[in-house]
Amino acid sequence: MSRRRPPSHPADAHELLGKLGELTARALEHAERQRARVELAMALQRELLPAALPSLPGLRTAARYAPARHGLDIGGDWYDGFRLPDGTLGLTIGDVQGHDVEAAVFMGQVRIGLRALATAASDPGEVLARTNELLLSLPDGLFATCCFLRFDPATRELSVARAGHVPAVWAAADGRSGIEDTEDAVGVGLPLGIEPGEVYPVTRRRLSGTEAVVLVTDGVVEGPAFSLDTGLEHVLRLVRAGVGAEPEELAGRVLEVADLTGHQDDAAVLVLCHGGP
Repeated sequence: MSRRRPPSHPADAHELLGKLGELTARALEHAERQRARVELAMALQRELLPAALPSLPGLRTAARYAPARHGLDIGGDWYDGFRLPDGTLGLTIGDVQGHDVEAAVFMGQVRIGLRALATAASDPGEVLARTNELLLSLPDGLFATCCFLRFDPATRELSVARAGHVPAVWAAADGRSGIEDTEDAVGVGLPLGIEPGEVYPVTRRRLSGTEAVVLVTDGVVEGPAFSLDTGLEHVLRLVRAGVGAEPEELAGRVLEVADLTGHQDDAAVLVLCHGGP
């Protein structure tokens, strides 16, 4: 004996169609709002990043940025470069926790804060420490990894402080090369915006001859297909091979590593070339 589903009452069908229509309208409204947020985050990211970086005699700079492959993940990575009143050059690269409009706005706050505080403190560690306290006073509750560099053209000294950021990669024409020690807890402080009173150690070295220093955000070197160490080794090989190249060319080569990692995040590259052509 076969059982037949009892016929639906026309009123029930009408009610069901009405609910489906409401759900569809809500979904479309949500998708439209999300699309607008993504477009706003992309516009903020584009406007907040500098169109060009300054250079000094003996030091040429370049940077590249690639947005996240998934639109919802855009926002947060940055790079910057600016001349300071004492004639030195300040450079930063960093990555804000999170994505979307809030991350892009917070990125702008961090970048502006670093610029302002760098004019009052010449030591990169002090600049990061003051920026950390500033961010802790904001209501956002976000944090950021960051690397601040200061180059003095008179002494050719490059001083660097890191706040939980990916280590720098460097190579010289004489065959020397390396990656900053990721295991040395003394060499890197916590990300900005986490703990008050954090201290940021500074490493200093004098650039000589033809040398390239490359900094990246984790979207370049870490993803489903690569560990951080593997990604950094890929970058190191590129920097060794391209130590005498133009900074724009080297930055483009390094950014291509992001395509190998399978990342979904933003990706940014900052290149400093000393000597050379």
